[in-house]
Amino acid sequence: MQNKKIVLITGATDGIGKATAIGLAKKQFRIVLLARNAVKAEAVKKEIIMISGNNDVDYLLCDLSSQQQVRQLAREFTKKYNHLDVLINNAGVFIPKREVSVDGIEKTLATNYLSHFLLTFLLLDSLKKSKQGRIVNVASKHFGIKLNLNDFQLSKSYSVFGAMGRTKLALVMFTKELSKRLIGTNVTVNSIHPGIVKTPLIKKLPGIIQFFLNLFGISPEKGAENSIFLASDESIKTVSGEFFVNKKIVATSGNANNKADQKLLWVMSEQLTNIIY
Repeated sequence: MQNKKIVLITGATDGIGKATAIGLAKKQFRIVLLARNAVKAEAVKKEIIMISGNNDVDYLLCDLSSQQQVRQLAREFTKKYNHLDVLINNAGVFIPKREVSVDGIEKTLATNYLSHFLLTFLLLDSLKKSKQGRIVNVASKHFGIKLNLNDFQLSKSYSVFGAMGRTKLALVMFTKELSKRLIGTNVTVNSIHPGIVKTPLIKKLPGIIQFFLNLFGISPEKGAENSIFLASDESIKTVSGEFFVNKKIVATSGNANNKADQKLLWVMSEQLTNIIY
């Protein structure tokens, strides 16, 4: 048990996150699920143990939209575990109408992106204690998406797809900027596009879109393959700052490659989370 690699997965009780947890449990990782609901987390924990035969499954509770809870989560993790091998920033929400978090931040941004920016920062020391730490950011294809840093919280114009797309692009840009800052350490960071996946999230979308996603979308198990690959495959253990689709490195969009915007996004993220890397 002591030799098992430890992986923390956000959004781990449904969809891609759950499938990723099952896949890595089968590979004998020590699984730490991040969830909001204890009853559901306990049920998923038991399911993973039953399917994988791996008893090393734990969970921690956190509402990622709350920065206070993210900080508490990090404290609980570091108190319980002496290092972290893999952090998979997987959680995501679709919010049809604009909402704000307890911190006064647009909630899609707070949950899908800023929580992962903050959690990654808080757990970097734990990752550096690993023989080879890995960060996996579950993003998406992002061509055609622009990051309006003048209306970062979409207070002027909000749409569910605009809000979601912006956070996924931000994760890709965050990956690129963080990889530069991790040069010389034992930690790598990469982002992925899992595919168009049929997950419980699509229930929040309009009916016609649900229909097409159910018709053409892939299974959570298929979508989890990239996360499992980046978390465990030895062939990419030194690769960092890249974007993966179907387990292969793919070029990112011009918007994602804008180095000035990457740095500005980083500064804005620091300001919104009250941290300095």
